[in-house]
This record gives sequence, structure tokens and C-alpha cells, in this order.
Amino acid sequence: MFITLKNATKKYGEGETLVYALDHTDLTIEKGEICVILGPSGSGKSTLLNMLGGLDKLDEGEISIDGRDISGYNARQLTGYRKEDVGFVFQFYNLIGDLTVEENVEVVSDISQNPLDTQEVLDAMGMLKYRHRFPKELSGGQQQRVAIARAVVKNPKLLLCDELTGALDTKSSRSVLEFIEKINSLYKTTTVIITHNEAIAQMADRVVYIKDGKVSRITVNTTKTPASELSL
Repeated sequence: MFITLKNATKKYGEGETLVYALDHTDLTIEKGEICVILGPSGSGKSTLLNMLGGLDKLDEGEISIDGRDISGYNARQLTGYRKEDVGFVFQFYNLIGDLTVEENVEVVSDISQNPLDTQEVLDAMGMLKYRHRFPKELSGGQQQRVAIARAVVKNPKLLLCDELTGALDTKSSRSVLEFIEKINSLYKTTTVIITHNEAIAQMADRVVYIKDGKVSRITVNTTKTPASELSL
């Protein structure tokens, strides 16, 4: 398995105020999969994403990514892991307003050890013809595609998407998900999508349901629905 969580535990507070964001959770995800993680607000989805991305550390348990136990990493090792192995896409695009589309992507490409070609990635995202535009000259969906290109150009082993369609209308959401699907197909990037939108689960290889910090159910889609056909 590419991702393995064993007894993953993250808690906050003490005594009567003790809350488990992750409650002794086990999970496996195979290499190259699109995995959608579903759950209500406060269920532990974002905490799980933060742990997979090396943004936070477990209190107990282990997280193995591609055979490496990142739960034992120190701060410097986690920084290297995030820099080289993980691409992040968030609900808000976090593009640099004074840089063009191309420059926003090259900011990441220039500091990566084994980046993909910027022009190739922008072309795959349908954004090559907009490469000289600034973020304010783009629609929300186009900005999100640039954010995806920026995450993908470093050639990450793992792409983590946190509510990437949350700020988009239906048409833009479908377009962005089509490009996530395309990137997964082109580069075989293991992709984890955190969302509250159950319709997105139909495009996934694996669907993980989380409730109260625990994995309550896992389903594997033997027949996936193309992103272009999702009823968002």
C-alpha cells in the first residue's frame, strides 16, 4: 500500500475537554488511486489531510507514505517531505497576485528537485494560452486550475486537495475535477480529495467515510463515473 495509517490518533484538550480529531484510525490507500474522503464538519477530515501532508504530527500511531514512516520525522524532515513529495490544493487559491500564471507555477518548479515541464503542465490544465495573465484576470475556476498546476509541477508523489471546489459554481467545479482526473491519468499521482460533496465520490477509486475521528466505512468503486458526468 502507498499510504498506511495505523492507530492514528490526534487529540486536543484534557479531561472533560478532551476531543479526538483522529481516534485510533486505520486506513490504507493504494498508489495511483483517487481517494475521496467524506464526512461532516468536525469529523476529522482536515486533520487527516494535515497529517498526510506533514503539516501536523500524530500523538499516537504511525503514518507510512511510500514505505517511509513520516510520523517519526522531525521538523526539518517534514519540511523536506512537504517540499518534494506533496502537492497541496486548497479551497482558496493562494496565488501571488503580482506574478503571471506562468510565474506562479515556476515559483514552485524552480525550487523542486525533479519538476515537470511548466509548459506541459499548463497545457494539460488548459491554461497555456493564459500563461501571461495575472490572477485577477482569471475566473475562479481558472485560478483553481493554476493552483493545481502549481501543486503538480513539482512532480509530487501525493496530491492533497482540501475542498477544492468549495468556492466554485457547478460548471467550474466540474471543469476542475476533470483536470484532477486528467492529472491522475497522465502522471499516476496518488490523489486524496477532502470534501463534503458526496457526488464527487463517484469519480474516486476509493471512498473513505469519516465520523467522529474514525473511519466508519470504506467503499471501492469498481465502475467510476467520469468527472464530466457528475451531478454536482
